Amino acid sequence: MPRFHTPKSELVRKSVYFALVVFLICVLLLGRETFSIGPSHVIPEHNSSPTPTPTPLSHGTQTPVPAPDPIVFSLIMWSKSSATEGSLLIKSIVMYSSRPTDIHIICDDAAERVVRSRLSLLERPLHQVRVWFHKPTWQGMLDRVEREGSIQTDHSAGLPGLMKLFIHEILPSNVTKSIFVDTDAFFISDPALLWNIFDTLRPQTSLVMASHPDQDSPEWNNASRICSCVMLLDLAKLRKDRLMHSSVYAKIKPDNPGQALSTPAFRAMYGLPGGDGKGRYTNVRLGDQGYWWAIVDYHKNIFEPLSFDFEVTSCLMDTYLTGLGADTITEKEELKHQIHLDHTPQEGKAVLPKLLHFNCLHGTDIYMNWAGWNDPNDYLNVRWGDAMRYHNGYKWIWLNQGDRKKPLHQVEMYTNDKVVFADEKALKRHMQHIQANKHGNPHHH
Repeated sequence: MPRFHTPKSELVRKSVYFALVVFLICVLLLGRETFSIGPSHVIPEHNSSPTPTPTPLSHGTQTPVPAPDPIVFSLIMWSKSSATEGSLLIKSIVMYSSRPTDIHIICDDAAERVVRSRLSLLERPLHQVRVWFHKPTWQGMLDRVEREGSIQTDHSAGLPGLMKLFIHEILPSNVTKSIFVDTDAFFISDPALLWNIFDTLRPQTSLVMASHPDQDSPEWNNASRICSCVMLLDLAKLRKDRLMHSSVYAKIKPDNPGQALSTPAFRAMYGLPGGDGKGRYTNVRLGDQGYWWAIVDYHKNIFEPLSFDFEVTSCLMDTYLTGLGADTITEKEELKHQIHLDHTPQEGKAVLPKLLHFNCLHGTDIYMNWAGWNDPNDYLNVRWGDAMRYHNGYKWIWLNQGDRKKPLHQVEMYTNDKVVFADEKALKRHMQHIQANKHGNPHHH
């Protein structure tokens, strides 16, 4: 009876084939497991970049791809009412933003509570959201204005409103630029469109806001020719060029304290403070805007105008008579119907609204509660009432658009209740340097 014999080469071939099959199965299982793993969430340092978002590759592995740099906002909310308005602004930012967002809020305790209560509903944002609450004391703000020496305000925004002139001193020095928006406004477009304007500016530009040279308001010293309601602020340049005066600089360099941008600008437009240089300005109107107006009128080289697309305002401009409806109209036809564009940087260009600003709605602390929204004949309500109601009624929980099982992002909130203005920090560093020299360590900082 013949014996059946398997050649040695055949055994080797089968062994190799079997090993190859096992290897491929392992690779497939490993690849599948690797693809399903999400990144662990790491709470970032104050100045760190957003958590990278993993990008799966075709062969089943991941590589961390850095997220885009965040869009940075600086806002001021001082009261429950202003925070109620500001929360709608933040909601619109999260609704439309295509990138991570950092929001710095200069606020009081009441405002922080309101904003935190809203943000607590946002558990799975599509993009990372980080919020810092900077809480200067009332006395600290008074002291900073006192060290400036010449400004005061007659505006309803009061002392907190003047802090718009000191945002660059309140925010940490690693925050180099930001978008400022008043609380009575909200976005109807991606905020990245506004943020990207920074990339188009001249090297010397540090301030961008809407310019209305057609406005004539001598009772306000023509301060209505700009609007400080929406601003692009190059905070690094404003720090370097020292936007606002402080008496501490004379203590640091008695022989050569230097001059702030604001000092000659204020005097050129308003004369000596108090009339004799010993008091405060009593002839400045519209609060901080009156001071910004003096600065940009005197230092024209640091200023560029903002497109009216980002300042569709109900005050003076009548929202340029644009609004919802007539959805098939052409830009050419739309331009024919718009007003307040002649002799402005917007002349010849239709306003295509990207941010709505509902200011000058008197009779209420919260613009969403304005009586005119219930008047079917009110022109502002006809044009924009539906937009206000939609954004106000949009539920915060609808912004939970991240993956339910493995959300990549969450809202991170931090509180800074020990705000120190930049001029005070400069004086402290100077005193430490003097102390170090006394102890024979001239290189200590």
